[in-house]
Amino acid sequence: MTTEANPLPVADRQEAAAGPSWGALAVVLVGTFITVLDYFIVNVAIPAIQSDLHASSAQSQGVIIGYGLAFTGGMITGGRLGDLYGRRRMYELGIAVFTVASAACGFAPSAGFLIGARIVQGLAAALLVPQVLGILTSTYTGERRGRAFNVYGLTIGFASVFGQLIGGVLITVDIAGLGWRSIFLINIVVGAVAVVLTRRLVPESRGEGEARLDVPGAILVTAGLLAVTLPLIVGHEHNWPWWGWVSMAASVPLLGGFVAQQRRLGNAGRAPLIHLGLFRERVFSVGLFAVLLYFMAMGSFFLVLALYLQQGRGYSALESGLIFSALSVGYFLSSLRSGRLAQRLGRQLVALGGIAVAVGYTLAGLTVSHIGISGGIGWLIPSLLVAGVGMGMVTGPLTNAVLTGVVPDHAAAASGALSTMQEGGAALGVAVVGTVFYPALTEGRLESYAHAFSLGVIPLVCFSVVVAVAVQFFPRPAKQ
Repeated sequence: MTTEANPLPVADRQEAAAGPSWGALAVVLVGTFITVLDYFIVNVAIPAIQSDLHASSAQSQGVIIGYGLAFTGGMITGGRLGDLYGRRRMYELGIAVFTVASAACGFAPSAGFLIGARIVQGLAAALLVPQVLGILTSTYTGERRGRAFNVYGLTIGFASVFGQLIGGVLITVDIAGLGWRSIFLINIVVGAVAVVLTRRLVPESRGEGEARLDVPGAILVTAGLLAVTLPLIVGHEHNWPWWGWVSMAASVPLLGGFVAQQRRLGNAGRAPLIHLGLFRERVFSVGLFAVLLYFMAMGSFFLVLALYLQQGRGYSALESGLIFSALSVGYFLSSLRSGRLAQRLGRQLVALGGIAVAVGYTLAGLTVSHIGISGGIGWLIPSLLVAGVGMGMVTGPLTNAVLTGVVPDHAAAASGALSTMQEGGAALGVAVVGTVFYPALTEGRLESYAHAFSLGVIPLVCFSVVVAVAVQFFPRPAKQ
């Protein structure tokens, strides 16, 4: 009797049995962290940028808007590029371009140059971010995939919540006299390390089938998303101008044409930008709706809280960031347990998280209504902890639920759709809350910020409750 020798060394056989290395997760989460961080961190640097570069108010908005528009508009196309040409390759290219663009931002000689560099940053983010979930979907399976998605959700939460704190610290410390420039230049070291480690630790993966990009579809979806998000991001700043309504109206035929184009290619057996069959899976379509609502609530809550703390109470960026850290503590604590709880509770974990977020927002609104702009800010901390706990119960498990049933061939494209819902939801939430928050402000009366905050959280509570209701429409798991 003979046995076939195993050609792998013992250590490699043990690693293969245990599953893929966690090194790939660590490397791709670096890209996730810095791209989400750069979405929020620049907010605290705007006053310094205005002073140093003599930027106008419109140019200051362009520094934020340029990144957000390029990021949101390019993610579905970026995801498809990963499916076609290799997710590791596109991630590596994205992180390299993002690093170079960050250097350009850090050394920008003028506001116009900075806006251009931020747009390139956003395009690079749109290329690399969809690859992250695509890589995780194709690399890990079962419980390991759930753990990877939970850590992904934790990373997004930390980058979002800590964005203001990190920015405040960097600007306050003023490393080598760089001031606001340090928030961009720090990406050079982080990005360079990520580029070096990506090829070593991240396995390559791609979809199968026709290796051709649907260029007309890419143009239609990008134009349609820009037509929606641009007026949502800048509309409240300009009192909802007529061109904004025209732009949103134009998005209907653009996105409708995109859907028709995808259906035509799919029926012809060719490769659309995103397979519409994905949306026939109830967990995917309902899950995207829940993601949209969740990020509508979370992104706009960060905004109204920052406005209340910094403009209403006069806190510095660093002081405001320290208050935000209460959210991250709750987020961290619940994220540590969300993986195991998801195995027991399934979709109800997301539902409980949505309710916890709603409770936290409600308590925050009631607290601010009571303390105004001069009462003890410590009374606000418990509500932020509760909201943070709820966020940790939703972000990772909901991401896992949406992408679990996606076949590897379409992993990055599906991830692009998911990421678009995240960023688009944040923009839409700001637009909705802006219609409640800003009209409640009274010029010359700081006390009105407390009233505006309390009113602003009302729609956010509703969004969070609907998330809890929406996940009830997920298909029930098959009985063992």
